[in-house]
Amino acid sequence: MSGDARVLGVDPGSRITGWGVVDFVRGRARHVASGCVATPAGEFPARLLRIHQAIGEVVDTHGPSELAIERVFVHRNVDSALKLGQARGVALVAAASRGLEVFEYMPNEIKQAVTGRGHAGKEQIQHMVRVLLALTVSPAVDEADALAVALCHGHRRETGARLAAGASTGAAPLVLRRRRR
Repeated sequence: MSGDARVLGVDPGSRITGWGVVDFVRGRARHVASGCVATPAGEFPARLLRIHQAIGEVVDTHGPSELAIERVFVHRNVDSALKLGQARGVALVAAASRGLEVFEYMPNEIKQAVTGRGHAGKEQIQHMVRVLLALTVSPAVDEADALAVALCHGHRRETGARLAAGASTGAAPLVLRRRRR
């Protein structure tokens, strides 16, 4: 997981799924494309089909090699979490069936990577995504969340590459020891 990459970030939702494609080249992030998939009102299977088709089209159009996606967590409403999990599942299938490597991140981990705070609000995420990607306008909330997932993954890739480079150069690992009393 080192070197340059094109990453598709996805913020799954049963009504609106955000997506964002970001290039990571020599440690720099560059916005490629982003948007939202609004699902039609009506039967839930039709919504899932729309998410699957749209994510497949994004992969086919922009050619990412990796998918970064938010993990599902149950906050208050179990039914909502189940629907979110199904939307997430069809996005995963669309990407995996096209050969993308998949990486998953918890919501607080994404917020921490982008804003420095694990409990940042939507407005903070939108602002930081705009700043980090040098966008001229703030993206929609779901679009910003998807771009944040991609940025989180890019930060993790960079950290992993640096650690691997240190290991290959024979640099001594940092060892923390407790002082004896």
